[in-house]
Amino acid sequence: MQKNIFVDTHCHLNDEKFNADINEVISRAVEAGVTRIINFGDTLNNSDRVVELTVEHEELYAGVGVHPEEAFDMSQDDLDRLAASTKHEKVVAIGEIGLDYYWEKDADRRRLQQKIFVAQLDVARQLDLPVCIHERDAHGDAMTILKREGRGLRGVMHCYSGSLEMARELWKMGWLIGVDGPLTFKNAAKLPEIVKAVPLDMLLIETDAPYMAPTPHRGKRNEPSYVVLVAEKLAEFRAEPIELIARQTTLNAERLYFNR
Repeated sequence: MQKNIFVDTHCHLNDEKFNADINEVISRAVEAGVTRIINFGDTLNNSDRVVELTVEHEELYAGVGVHPEEAFDMSQDDLDRLAASTKHEKVVAIGEIGLDYYWEKDADRRRLQQKIFVAQLDVARQLDLPVCIHERDAHGDAMTILKREGRGLRGVMHCYSGSLEMARELWKMGWLIGVDGPLTFKNAAKLPEIVKAVPLDMLLIETDAPYMAPTPHRGKRNEPSYVVLVAEKLAEFRAEPIELIARQTTLNAERLYFNR
């Protein structure tokens, strides 16, 4: 019987929680059928590190960017450094970038997040790269910026936490929806209804490892092999075979990230 193939389209294996056993973590992912893993930076230094890891591990690919929680007033030199890091053949995206108002309440800091979000969207446009967006408690501003500054871009709203109405707007704009461990939680709230409604060709599966491990590993360190649990829960909610979920989400990942 042919084994199902999966792509973990979002994780952070450069996190110190993987320092001791990254080789074993990747081996477990491959054994589970996860053949490609996209590792995202959140600072300029971490972005350099995720690129280095792609050289060390065949299964790893990289996204580079400055996360909103790490926002600083990026100079042109900083943006040029970000752009230069994309020259490596295994860099497949600009990300993880976006807005996070859950942690940031200061109005000036929120404006700074918006400024560097727009600047990094422009880098992605110039380089014709897809974008991975982090958005938390900033739905309105994120959509306003995407509609104004995201024209001609493609990407994914990572670890989706918005409404069904917002999801409809996104997929009509051609943006994909990323689903993670929270889909498996008992308090998943509106997410199950959203994944039932979103067209399957607009969905990606992710872990965000080491964060948000799916049930039954909730509260422990997450890792890429657990993306299979997200896929299984997605299959359950959509009443579709796991083989279909594996095949189509892999095709979706290839269309977005590996079609350069």
